[in-house]
Amino acid sequence: MTEEVAAMTRSRETAAQTKSGYKMLLFLAGLIVLAIASAVTGAQTQRPIFALIVLLTIPTFVFTLIGFYMIQPNQRVVITLFGEYRGTDRNEGLRWRWPWMGRKKVSVRAHNIHSERVKINDLRGNPVDIACNVVWRVRDTAQAVFDVDDYREFVNIQIEAGLRTVGARHPYDDMSEDDQTTLRGSADVINSELRAELNERLNVAGIVVDEAGLTHLAYAQEIAGAMLRRQQADAVIAARKKVVIGAVGMVEDALNKLAEDGIVDLDDERKAAMVSNLLVVLCGDRDTQPVVNAGTLYQ
Repeated sequence: MTEEVAAMTRSRETAAQTKSGYKMLLFLAGLIVLAIASAVTGAQTQRPIFALIVLLTIPTFVFTLIGFYMIQPNQRVVITLFGEYRGTDRNEGLRWRWPWMGRKKVSVRAHNIHSERVKINDLRGNPVDIACNVVWRVRDTAQAVFDVDDYREFVNIQIEAGLRTVGARHPYDDMSEDDQTTLRGSADVINSELRAELNERLNVAGIVVDEAGLTHLAYAQEIAGAMLRRQQADAVIAARKKVVIGAVGMVEDALNKLAEDGIVDLDDERKAAMVSNLLVVLCGDRDTQPVVNAGTLYQ
């Protein structure tokens, strides 16, 4: 029910009925010419009607002058009449509207915001420091002005809220190696989710997010040391695993080569001893000292 009411009361941008400022400049020039001609004629004829014309042109000139305003490229002006929305002027250059009509300038240029670092808990509950950069712009000026109190402050708050929401959906890193989406390893996916989340949150204010991405991601200070040791351990394990796999392959190739060429015939016990010795040599992290067997393998 609340969503239906919000949808019914949502503002929509419409075109305002304003006039070109250059045409009104010609009107002002005509008033000046009329005032000068009336003053000269009145001075010559001493007729009061010309003095009245001069007096009337002065407030008309001031009244017309108050209605001018400028619109720069990628800028809009929201027009109101005694608090009622009367449309948005999208025409660039010098414009004019009735002086009793209110106006508020709104920039529709792209805005760039780099958020503050916030501390969140990822999917596994680990505290993480995270920040993002967002490029946004106003799509609907009526919604931005009338549907939220301060659309710039609204954007800042929703960026932080959206960042917390997306950050809590995924773990910082993948410990189980099951190729799940992570904050550190799936940048494109996270950035797309963040952009979609922000667009959904800012739609009520007529704001569209063109680009969003993480700019800072790290474990919080209180667990950074422990996580660094875990990452180092993971690196060591991965390196050891690769070494062992390579060593097993080398030993297998050596045994197969010896058997194919008939260099030596080893029973199962001697093969096991040879495999053990080769694995120790290949997998050890220190140089081994060779031992020369002067006798036979079977002594």
